[in-house]
Amino acid sequence: MILNFIESAAVLIALCWLHALNMRHVQRQLLRQLLAGGLFGAICVIGMLAPLTLREGLIFDARSVVLSMAGLFGGPLVAAIAGLMAGGYRLWLGGVGVIPGLFNIVMPVLLGLAYRAACQRNWLRIGVWQLLLFGALVHLLLVLSLSLLPEKTFSQALQQVAVPVFLVLTPATLLLGLLLQDIFQQARDRQALRESEARLRAINEASPDLTLVLDEEGRYLEVMAPDPQLLYGGGVGLVGKHLADVLPVGQAERFMAFLAHTLACDSPQTLEYGMRTPSGQRVFEGRARRLDTLLQGKRAVVFIARDITDRVNFELDRRVAAIAFESQQGMLITDASTRILKVNRAFSQISGYSAAEAIGQSTQMLSSGRHGPEFYQALWQTLAETGMWEGEVWNRRKNGEVFPEWLAISAVRDERGRVSNYVASLTDISERKSAEQKIKHLAFYDALTGLPNRRLLRDRLQQAQALSRRNNQHAALVFLDLDNFKNVNDLYGHQVGDELLCQVAERLRHSLRERDTVARLGGDEFVIMLEGLEARTEEAASQVEHLGAQVLDALRQPYLAGGHRLFSSASLGVVLFNDDQHSVDELMQRADLSMYTAKAAGKNALSFYDAQMQEAVSARLQLEEDLRRGLQTGEFIVYLQPQVDQLGCLSGAEALVRWQHPRRGLLAPGAFITIAERCGLIETLDMQVLGAACALLAQWAQQPYSAGLSLSVNLSARLLYRTDFVDAVQQTLRHSGANPQLLKLELTESLLLTDMDEAIVRMQTLRDMGIRFSIDDFGTGYSSMAYLQQLPLDQLKIDQSFTRELPDNPSSLAIVRAIIALAHSLKLEVLAEGVETQTQRDSLLNNGCLHYQGYFYGRPMAVADFAASDLLRFRQNEAVSEA
Repeated sequence: MILNFIESAAVLIALCWLHALNMRHVQRQLLRQLLAGGLFGAICVIGMLAPLTLREGLIFDARSVVLSMAGLFGGPLVAAIAGLMAGGYRLWLGGVGVIPGLFNIVMPVLLGLAYRAACQRNWLRIGVWQLLLFGALVHLLLVLSLSLLPEKTFSQALQQVAVPVFLVLTPATLLLGLLLQDIFQQARDRQALRESEARLRAINEASPDLTLVLDEEGRYLEVMAPDPQLLYGGGVGLVGKHLADVLPVGQAERFMAFLAHTLACDSPQTLEYGMRTPSGQRVFEGRARRLDTLLQGKRAVVFIARDITDRVNFELDRRVAAIAFESQQGMLITDASTRILKVNRAFSQISGYSAAEAIGQSTQMLSSGRHGPEFYQALWQTLAETGMWEGEVWNRRKNGEVFPEWLAISAVRDERGRVSNYVASLTDISERKSAEQKIKHLAFYDALTGLPNRRLLRDRLQQAQALSRRNNQHAALVFLDLDNFKNVNDLYGHQVGDELLCQVAERLRHSLRERDTVARLGGDEFVIMLEGLEARTEEAASQVEHLGAQVLDALRQPYLAGGHRLFSSASLGVVLFNDDQHSVDELMQRADLSMYTAKAAGKNALSFYDAQMQEAVSARLQLEEDLRRGLQTGEFIVYLQPQVDQLGCLSGAEALVRWQHPRRGLLAPGAFITIAERCGLIETLDMQVLGAACALLAQWAQQPYSAGLSLSVNLSARLLYRTDFVDAVQQTLRHSGANPQLLKLELTESLLLTDMDEAIVRMQTLRDMGIRFSIDDFGTGYSSMAYLQQLPLDQLKIDQSFTRELPDNPSSLAIVRAIIALAHSLKLEVLAEGVETQTQRDSLLNNGCLHYQGYFYGRPMAVADFAASDLLRFRQNEAVSEA
């Protein structure tokens, strides 16, 4: 009996296998349920084909197990089909057990459906004990249903089948339930997997990202790309290849290192990289995660890469825009109503308003009130027409300070062309405006005194000419030059001299009317322009004389500068004018001429311009032109004045220049030296004289009687401080072949004061060559013991102004004695100039001076006359007698 039930239960295994095939291969839900119902019903029919038969019409099989599971796992449709098939076949079989047989078809179906409903409501679950109890319940009811049989049949059936039913069919119910549960679970898993795969496939196809599966050796296992143009080389045939076969060496190595790092980590890893693709150079952000299972026997990772080129470019643009917004310029953004939306730090620094204070406010809070409505009307009109405006604006800071700024405004329009925002950049130009004012002041005003300079004076003078002509009034141009100002600089230094000039400027301001102009041209030269004078020339001149007297009196008062009490006066030159017939240059030239006339008249005076001054200027200009020509044609010649020792023997000469003018004859230095200095020709003249002197020394060296004679040459300040002076002297000596030890260069004291340090360097360089130096006119300038110690000197020359008074003037005699004593203490040779009498010579000799020069021994003479002079012949005779 039990074996029969076991055979029926074995059929259930076939049921599970067939049901598994149905669940796996049939995808449509309805068809799958129909097939499942037919399958369950067929199994019931099969079971009833070979049942356990106790008697005719009373059969037992495993349909209770099948039908209960059909209701539990298949649902109403499957259970109904299976029940109908089993019930139909059981009616066809007939017999005494039809009623219990039909009950045992309907009862398992209903119990299975009830169990299913309880599970769906989470009242019960499908488990081992639940299925076992469920099977026991079903088969308990099956056994109880036997009571529907006749009593005798019921007893027989109960004795024969009760135990086998419980022992076989109840565990069979458990076994079939577990198998079906597993089949249905697999079906659900397969469905979930298909759905998951479908979702992943849809996500992958909808996603712009690249998805790659790479093994640990860098081999492409799978490539999914929505756009192959984003893959290296277009992605053709990548599967199966290695990274090294596709990518450049450096990039392949980088990816391999990234793969190794990802495989070693439990968390996803990211990588940003650039790659050359068919669509150009692109930037990608990759994210990789290792797979928990092996693929083809190797570890692998899933690598998802997203093209972030646009994002990188946008971020770059954003950073650039942010940096640009946070520039040194103030920036603000407003809405269409000029209400501030955003400002940068520079705006806050310039305006004083923090971002919190400015945002939400109208830009009118910056208004200074300096601009009228018409200014803003023009601004908004330009903005409306062109979309931008820029210009200079005066705005107000938070603290109330009004300041100038350069403002640029641009309108931002939306897609409809309507203004949505305004972007403004502003620059504080306070410093620039201040610098412009300073530059303007420097351009038109004297840096030392603050007075108008030549440029501004010329402009005001032109205006004064036009105004005088229009008003029929006179005006005057007054040139002012301080008398002996050079001595202040020489004695006390330029700092004291500058302080004195500032005090002069202040006195001039206070001495003149408010409408008058005082200007400084440079040095100690000032210009006064007097306007609104009387129409009649005589009365205008009287006014000028009155004002001039005030000026002269004010400038004569003592000055206190640098701790020194100083006195100074001035010379004034005046030119009157009442029209614009004469140019500005002509007026200034005439005033300059009249000033020199005042100086010639004894200084501290005022002189008016007249025609004779103009003639003198013309003559001077002509002389300058002749001077240039004379230097080119060799009209300048050297004259020599003898220098003798205490025995009256010729020791040398001083080279003095003369001009053999073609029309005016022989001219002394006083007629052209000043002009040569003014027009910048003195250096050329000095070098010509030096060249002639060196040539003469070389000529003297050829005769024994003249070979030992020295030759002194005067130098100008410009020549000494010229950068190529030392090289020029060396070249002259080499070219002439002269002995440098017989050349003596004479310098004046004032010449050395310009740049003492530079003078010492150059003099020492020449002295190392053998050239000697002499201080000319010693005692008439700024004689400092300090510079006498520093300078490489060989001789002091006593000025003729002291020699001329000897021996009768005690003061001159005292000065001469002091100079000689000083020279001896410094081991310097002393030579006296201007010796004209025997008495002077004896006085000098008695006081220790052993070298002389002057008319007593010879006037300056031409070179030929010097060669024929008695002094040179005497030297020649001595040389012959000694021979």
